[in-house]
Amino acid sequence: MPSIVPSSRAWRHFGVAACLAGALCSTATPVLAQGINILRDTETEEMLKSYELPLARAAGLDPNATKVWLVGDNEVNAFASFGDGGENIFMLSGILLYCKSPNELVGVMAHETGHIKAGHLIRGEIGMQKAMIPMLLSMVVGVAAAIAGAGEAGMVLMSMGQAMAQAQMIHFTTIQESSADQIGAQLLNATHQSPQGMYAMFQRMADEEARHDIYYRPDPYASDHPSGQTRVSQLQDIVEASPYRDVKDSPQVTHTFEMVQAKLAGYTLPVQEALDHYPVSNTSEVARYARTMAYLRKPDLQKALAETNSLIKDEPNNPYFYEVLGQIYLSMARPQEAIAAYQKSVNLKPAAPQLRLALATAELATESPALAPAALSNLKAASLVENDDVFTWYQTAQAYSLMKNEAMANLSSAEAYYNGGAMVQAVVFATRARRDLTQGTPDWERANDIVSAATPQALEQRKGR
Repeated sequence: MPSIVPSSRAWRHFGVAACLAGALCSTATPVLAQGINILRDTETEEMLKSYELPLARAAGLDPNATKVWLVGDNEVNAFASFGDGGENIFMLSGILLYCKSPNELVGVMAHETGHIKAGHLIRGEIGMQKAMIPMLLSMVVGVAAAIAGAGEAGMVLMSMGQAMAQAQMIHFTTIQESSADQIGAQLLNATHQSPQGMYAMFQRMADEEARHDIYYRPDPYASDHPSGQTRVSQLQDIVEASPYRDVKDSPQVTHTFEMVQAKLAGYTLPVQEALDHYPVSNTSEVARYARTMAYLRKPDLQKALAETNSLIKDEPNNPYFYEVLGQIYLSMARPQEAIAAYQKSVNLKPAAPQLRLALATAELATESPALAPAALSNLKAASLVENDDVFTWYQTAQAYSLMKNEAMANLSSAEAYYNGGAMVQAVVFATRARRDLTQGTPDWERANDIVSAATPQALEQRKGR
C-alpha cells in the first residue's frame, strides 16, 4: 500500500456543502460529493485531526462525529458536508499546499467548522428549496405564455425566474460565508489560537483577486462569497482585538506541517514540478521527503530508497518513514523486506488502521498461507477502527481464501461490496456466506443483515441498468 492512497470508500447521502474559497469554489451537490477523490494518509490525517479536535470541542460538536478527509485535488479549496453518520470536512490537497503556516490551515478549518456550528449544512437545503420557488413559478408562467402563443416572451419569463433564483441563492450563501468567517475567528480565540493566519490567507487571496480583476472585472452580484477585500476588512478588527493574535506555531507543529506539505507535493504535483521545487541541492529533511514521493511516482525506486534510508537515519522512530520504505520494497516486488518495514511502522503506531492494512497487504503479497493468519489479525485490528473500508474487506477475503475458509471469504466479499455500494454483488456473496455459516452465529447474523439491508437497493440498482 502506498503511504498516500486513493480511498475505496464510497461516499453516499451527502447534503449541501459549504465552501471556502471565492471564485474557486462551487457548491457541492450529492453527485459531486459521491465522486470526490479521497486520499488516505495516516500522517496527514493525524495532523488534520489534531487541528480540528479543539475547534470541534469549542464549537460544541461531537469530535467523534466530525471527520476530516483529504481530497486529491490541487484546487485551492475546502468544504464541509453532512452524511455518513456525521459532519465531514473535506480538505483539498491544493489548499494544504497553498497555506504558508499551520495557523493558516487551522484558519481554513475553523471557517469550515463555523459552517457546521452555524447549521449551514442543514439550512443550505432550505435555501436551495426557497431559491427554487421563483424559478418554478416563472417556469409555470413561461410555459403558460408559450402555450398562449407568446413563445419568445415565455422564454424570457423563464430565464428571468432562473436569474431571480440564482440571485436569491447567491445572497443566501454570501451571508453564510461571512457568518462562517466570524464564527471561525471566534473558535480560534476560544482555543487560544491566533486568527492572524486566517486573516493572512484571505489577504493573500484578496491580493490575487485584485491582480486578476485588472484584466477581468467580475460581477460582484454574481459571486456567492464576499469579495476578498470585504473579508479582510471584516477580519481585521477581530485580529486586532484578539488577545492571542501574536501566538505563534511551535517549532514541532511547523515541522510536521512542512513535512506533510512536502509529502503531498511529491505525491500530487507533476513529478518534474515537485523535483524542481525540491532540487537535490536542497538536502533538508523536508526536501528529501518530497523527492522520495516524487521518485516513487516517476518511478526511480533506487533513488526513493536512498532518500528514505537517509530520512530513517535522521529519525529512526518515525513510523511514516518506515511506511514509505515498505511501499518502496513492495514496488520492487520484495514483500518480505516490505513486511519488516511495515512491521516497524505498526510497532511505532499500532492503533493506525491504514498502517495495519499496509502490513497485511505485504503479508498477503507473499501468497504464503503461513502468513495469512498474521495478515488476518492485522486486518481485524484495522476493522476495529474503520469497519467500512472497502480495500480492508477485500484483503480480508483474500486472507480467508488463503486459509481455505470460503464461507468467511464470501462474507468479507459481501462486506466489501456492501460498503462500496454494489448491492447486487453484496447480496450474492452474503447469500453464499449465509448458506455455509452455522445458523445463529454472529457471522451468520451479519450475512443475514447484509441480505436484508442490501436487497431493496439491489432491486433498484437492477432497475437502473
